[in-house]
Amino acid sequence: MIGLITGYPSNTLEYPVEFANLEFALNGQNQKDFITKKSILQKINLSMLKLMPLLCLSALFSLSAISCAQKTQADDVKGVPAPETGTMNNAEASFGNETTWELVWSDEFDGSGIDTNNWNYQVERAGRFNGEWQRYTNSTENAYVEDGCMVIKAIHTGTAHGMDQYTSARMNTANKHTWQYGKISARIKLPRGKGMWPAFWMLGANINENGGDTPWPQCGEVDILEFYGSRHENVVEANMHYFGKHGHRNMGAVPYTLGKGVFPDDFHVFTLEWDENQLKWFVDNHQYASASITADEFSEFHKPFFILFNIAIGGGPAGPADVTTPFPQHMYIDWVRVYQKSNGNN
Repeated sequence: MIGLITGYPSNTLEYPVEFANLEFALNGQNQKDFITKKSILQKINLSMLKLMPLLCLSALFSLSAISCAQKTQADDVKGVPAPETGTMNNAEASFGNETTWELVWSDEFDGSGIDTNNWNYQVERAGRFNGEWQRYTNSTENAYVEDGCMVIKAIHTGTAHGMDQYTSARMNTANKHTWQYGKISARIKLPRGKGMWPAFWMLGANINENGGDTPWPQCGEVDILEFYGSRHENVVEANMHYFGKHGHRNMGAVPYTLGKGVFPDDFHVFTLEWDENQLKWFVDNHQYASASITADEFSEFHKPFFILFNIAIGGGPAGPADVTTPFPQHMYIDWVRVYQKSNGNN
């Protein structure tokens, strides 16, 4: 962004029978023994038949639970095909097996609502940033937790398409959690449609719009993910903004093209690695962009930053929403995690 059942009784299977010792030949056994053993087997078979619906329901429930709530350290990487653009960095991008990074903060969104110890609802009027059409609210209709995800919901509230006809949310960790250097990662499913402009990004903690004393872009900005529904739904972009020798500068948006499918169809992991020398961008562990920050004009990127998630609608870069854009639209954040190098040297 710029500037911005009822269970069956427990005694159902209590018959002390060893299947390997059951014989159904009548040699050396009377008819009563045969009938008794046959009766026991029939009871066991009947019990198993009774249990089958429960077993099937359990399996279906397990499948239905595969959603935002799957949160293990190994789930950072999805089995996504190699990208059509970009390169792969195997060692540095492997979360589950990595030994040089230590998890220092995360929000897994496992509670019943948004944790306001972590997040602010940033309230802004329509048009405040980039000529965007939405107004950002503090309503739980626009940002909430559901099925283990933080959900940002863009709603069309008017009868036309244009300025101030939509509500959305802009969530940030300003004045609550900030970091200088590290690995910042989130698992996200993006919205779709013309005019949609979701982002996962960071701003310098000293920005004046959140109580600091530094205007944008002097505070610095890192766009870990930007997505434009009016363009190509299989492309996301990385960027950075700063105050250079001649005013506002950026590195130029670097695209990442998904090898198969489009981003709104599934969750993907978006990651920034940031140290005193450079920034590196990843999608599903594939590095596709980097930028050096060692020159004096990049001083902004050697100070603390905070995290933001939002859905903007319209605005210059995004293009307009129109009658073809389905509403409401949702951005699902399964988790967000911050790592720092375990030796303390980020």
